[in-house]
Amino acid sequence: MTTALPRARRVSPRTAMLPAHGRRHNLSLVLQMLYSVGAMSRADLARRLGMSKVTVSDLVAELIESGHAVELGPSDQVRPGKPATLVDVNRTGLQAIGVDLAAHEVLRAAVLDLDGNILARAERPIGDDTGDAITARVLELVDEIVSAATAPILGIGVGTPGIVVAGGVVDTAPNLGWRDVPLRDLIADATGLPVFVVNDADAAVHADYTLGNGGDDLVLVKIGRGVGCGLIVGGQRVRGAHFAAGEIGHVTVGTDGGAVCRCGKTGCLETWVSAPRLEQALATAGDDSPLREAGERLGIALAPVVAVLDLAEVVLSGPGHLLAGPLRDSVEQTLRDRLLARPEAELTVRIAHDSDDIVLRGAAVLVLWDQLGVV
Repeated sequence: MTTALPRARRVSPRTAMLPAHGRRHNLSLVLQMLYSVGAMSRADLARRLGMSKVTVSDLVAELIESGHAVELGPSDQVRPGKPATLVDVNRTGLQAIGVDLAAHEVLRAAVLDLDGNILARAERPIGDDTGDAITARVLELVDEIVSAATAPILGIGVGTPGIVVAGGVVDTAPNLGWRDVPLRDLIADATGLPVFVVNDADAAVHADYTLGNGGDDLVLVKIGRGVGCGLIVGGQRVRGAHFAAGEIGHVTVGTDGGAVCRCGKTGCLETWVSAPRLEQALATAGDDSPLREAGERLGIALAPVVAVLDLAEVVLSGPGHLLAGPLRDSVEQTLRDRLLARPEAELTVRIAHDSDDIVLRGAAVLVLWDQLGVV
């Protein structure tokens, strides 16, 4: 199945000619335009970017030489003179690796093309492993998926639960039993490839924004073994002062107690909303009340975030049989009850497309962002 090209993002051609931005910025602008819009001639690129044809031809030549762009042949548009040659990002000749460490029962990895299509997969069961045992499984998984690539690999993107700080270090991930794990360096040393590590919800929000329908102001809540969210505000991912923006899973919700969390506190949002806790609650309740209560708790946690940042979308990503229906409806109703009603400020609460693979695809987007400059 072929994924449609992402919709065009705002490209700023007026800034391309400022000397301070340099050649790398101009190369990125060309790649951004091709990636978002699709194949076009050098002349069309020059017009759209506000650059001279000579400058664009020079940039395209460098991108073709590096393997980041390719010529596709003559355009079929009828124009006077010789048909123009189309160029595009090398969508099938380059690949990226995505790794998802936040799934409920397995560690997952995939080879993806530049449009986010998954070409090969690999998995490792989690079982009861934690700490160093999980780290060893991750390295085995990465080794397997790298060997499955059929084209040059741009890099490896990893979405992991927990707080990821500078240098790709997992500061803490209670569900994996990790503290201060230098995950980026471990994988980079094992593979020799560029590696990018972020929180799984941050990876997911990148996928929704770049490859999906996400707007410029949204919060994406990722529900799996834990609960976290990724934030896009004004078209930019929000990281926070301590790289922990969106870590809502261990926020205490309410003053009525609750279950003891893995982190040691009582009544964390994760104890109400994580996939394992929801499955357990549904198995004993006999009705959908756990879903409605989880949606209410999540809505209570999200309401201040939505209000403070004036967000337009709340996106839920996770097991569809848990999120769609009563839980989503309860989130929406709770937000409407707790937010100031403004007819002109429509709030959308929706389920993310392709939640099963959203972290894998978002992790690959991180690679594209760093290596190609596309957003």
